[in-house]
Amino acid sequence: MKPAATSASGKSEFLGSVQKGLLLGAAILALVLPPSLGARRAGPPSLQAATRQASGEDASRRADFAGVTPSEDVRQLANWTVVVGDHQHKSFVIVDKKDARVYVFDRTGHLKSDSPVLLGSAVGDDNAPNIGTKPIADVLPEERTTPAGRYVAEMGMNTRGEDVVWVDYEAAVSMHRVLTTNPAEHRLERLASPTPEDNRISYGCINLPRDFYEQVLGPTVRSDGAIIYILPETRSAQQVFGSWDVDRPATRLAQR
Repeated sequence: MKPAATSASGKSEFLGSVQKGLLLGAAILALVLPPSLGARRAGPPSLQAATRQASGEDASRRADFAGVTPSEDVRQLANWTVVVGDHQHKSFVIVDKKDARVYVFDRTGHLKSDSPVLLGSAVGDDNAPNIGTKPIADVLPEERTTPAGRYVAEMGMNTRGEDVVWVDYEAAVSMHRVLTTNPAEHRLERLASPTPEDNRISYGCINLPRDFYEQVLGPTVRSDGAIIYILPETRSAQQVFGSWDVDRPATRLAQR
């Protein structure tokens, strides 16, 4: 892995939230802060959703991948949230860290589009303590993780005046257009490569191709809202989300 730069690219994707408003003053602060202080980690699936699944409601429904073949983890999670209604009738986004790919679904579970992504350079599923307030120069290589979990997406802006989709506002994790301010990182080339092995380069934010962000993710979050699921890479999806393979009922019993 090439060392990440500590110049413009690092600041824009990590310190963009940490330094919110400090440089631009109180007038700009209102633009930097998202409407409800950012997209925070949501709680476990609702009792109503579990009840619907238990009663058999929506049991025949599945996510529609529109001919795309996802990883097994993505397939299981998408089907599960459609069956139990965990996405709360919003659009939903699944980020597959192992495959460095994102899938955006509408509120009925139909795939809108998918795309490669760039992720945190460190393997791991948790944020380092106080990572959102840590100076970029002090962030250790092992702390540059993209956290796993279920989040409520919100549109916001960084101090560069660019719109982003907040994933975990307090930890300064967002989804945004790919940064190309440091040519040595070769981010566009990494996105275009056929394998996910070179897609770990960021401080934890999720970098998307510009067209995908502007034509798919951004409009989806603005119009419908979205639940973001970031699949783990050190634990199972069942451990993180309480999900199960709806095509194998026995797997649900194992969660009890």
